[in-house]
Amino acid sequence: MRVRSRRLALIGLALIFALGAAALWQREALTRLHAVLTLFEPDRIVSNFGRMGEIFESRPIPVSGPPAPFPEGAPLTPPPGWEAWLERRAVTGIVVLRDGAVALEAYRMGTGREDARISWSLAKSYLSALIGILLERGEIESLDDPVTRYAPALSGGAYDGATVRNVLRMSSGVVFNEDYLDFWSDINRMGRVLALGGSMDAFAAALKERDAEPGAAWRYVSIDTHVLGMVARGATGRSVADLMAEHLLGPMGAHGAPHYVTDGYGVAFVLGGLNLTLRDYAALGELFRNHGRIGERRILPEAWVVESATPSANTAPGEAQYGYQWWMPADAGPREYMARGVYGQYIYVNEPAGLVIAVTGADLAFREPGAFEDSLAMFRALAAEGGGS
Repeated sequence: MRVRSRRLALIGLALIFALGAAALWQREALTRLHAVLTLFEPDRIVSNFGRMGEIFESRPIPVSGPPAPFPEGAPLTPPPGWEAWLERRAVTGIVVLRDGAVALEAYRMGTGREDARISWSLAKSYLSALIGILLERGEIESLDDPVTRYAPALSGGAYDGATVRNVLRMSSGVVFNEDYLDFWSDINRMGRVLALGGSMDAFAAALKERDAEPGAAWRYVSIDTHVLGMVARGATGRSVADLMAEHLLGPMGAHGAPHYVTDGYGVAFVLGGLNLTLRDYAALGELFRNHGRIGERRILPEAWVVESATPSANTAPGEAQYGYQWWMPADAGPREYMARGVYGQYIYVNEPAGLVIAVTGADLAFREPGAFEDSLAMFRALAAEGGGS
């Protein structure tokens, strides 16, 4: 009887422990879900964008050693309307490089140089660069390989038949609602999967609907970039964080402690979860401005840099153009291109002017008509102020 009572007591303790662990997991999941639902609240957005590694699960990118510092250059005089633009676009930080030297640097709204800020879709351009490196190394054999060669979990779904090149160009044909203002959109459902510790791979594999054949039409579909991450992992058997550390961010160096937001399985949120300092974002622009070099060291193939930032997707006439996860304005000048992220994140490159501009923001009005054109006009005014290289 005494043995039975002890056994029951142990079972009871185990049950209490299990219930407590479940309650703790549930509380953490609900906390993350609440963070997703309040991420863009006006009184929280600036702070939230600087502490994504605390709000969500995250994974460090093991970069060792500091980057080469940017030299200080001749100061650039901001053009007319500068202060009003900063306020209007809720800019939290901006770095302007002219011929590789810092011409202007400013931080606002309580942010600072050491802060890691969320990239949002700037992360797509980083992953594109990594794909170019893996292609040169032969780990991805061809851009015209089907994505299912490297990510067989996608077989039988909407991505079956799409090539690596198709998803690089956002031309997969996959149906995906990207409306951030629609609670039930695919992009917001995906955010809730991320917050609740679900699997991004499973989310991508579960997509079954296409409304165009791969390569036939361009449409901005963020989950395409996650598929590129699946390709990179499948081709190498390694995590994107480790690949980034070895092949891109490691050779470039980092000013802070880079990290990725991840899903519940430790898989990097490659379509928007990169967290870097503003100077680190500027460094990618400088790498592209120099056609893949940092100083005398080549990090990216020059042909990849040129091809990535050249229009190749089937975008509509008169609209912004798209390459390999890089944007070109509809009226772009020669070698004028950018990475863009929601809420006002930019890496702008104007090669003829020798100019790179990196911006972080918390712009709640980023979707309003004219918001992008407003920032583009300021970038071009800064390029004009800076003169040629």
